[in-house]
Amino acid sequence: MFQKIKVACFLGATCIVASCTSTKDVVYFQDADQFETLVDDNTFSTKFKVDDLVSIHVSTLDPEASAPFNLFRGAEEGIGMRPEQVNYLVDKNGEIDFPVIGKVKIEGLSPSETKDLLREKMADYLKDPIINIRIRNFTVTILGAVNRPGTYPINGEQITIMEALGYAGDIGIKGRRDNVMVIRDFDGTKVYNRINLNQKESLKSPVYYLTQNDVVYVEPNKSGKTQSNFDQRASIAVSIISVLITSTVVLLTRN
Repeated sequence: MFQKIKVACFLGATCIVASCTSTKDVVYFQDADQFETLVDDNTFSTKFKVDDLVSIHVSTLDPEASAPFNLFRGAEEGIGMRPEQVNYLVDKNGEIDFPVIGKVKIEGLSPSETKDLLREKMADYLKDPIINIRIRNFTVTILGAVNRPGTYPINGEQITIMEALGYAGDIGIKGRRDNVMVIRDFDGTKVYNRINLNQKESLKSPVYYLTQNDVVYVEPNKSGKTQSNFDQRASIAVSIISVLITSTVVLLTRN
């Protein structure tokens, strides 16, 4: 009997919480009409930042000519390891130390701009080099009212906030879609931006495309905050009721 009463108290508290849950404002792009066409004029391009790890591979029709521009570890004879290409760290001055040509400042440049700069500096050594560049430590962190918060590695040069939320299992029913915060770092300075994913204009937001090491925070909506407070109060209430029931059972047993 005692156990049944406890279960009834818990179910009652759960029902009250559920009744407070609202589905308002959980639909993305609410103002988008059917078959509406929105031209993507966003010119976003990933820019290199301090502490980025960058992979750069240079190739030409003459492998021997381009070999000095590619660094590998474990390539010596007898080591028995598969050669691994060395990544370049963008230092605090925004530079990488590139073989043969020395220090090259790439902070603030896109991969495409960096390729053009390297080709220019290699002009005296190589003819028509092919340069492949990739950020090796591109991650975004998703926190708050999402189903799978965490830090996610990103393949490629860019990712949208919608794709990132997809990695995190989407925003939960109790998360605000109209006030998502993106925290972005610029040379050690944190910049806070907010985006309303309920509106189609969010597609034109400067933070719709994320950059490396961005942090996306989804705050709980009113029902989520209410539930959090209620959960605490309900837990306390159930504990008090359990104590009272236990005391009553003990008294009845003695009599």
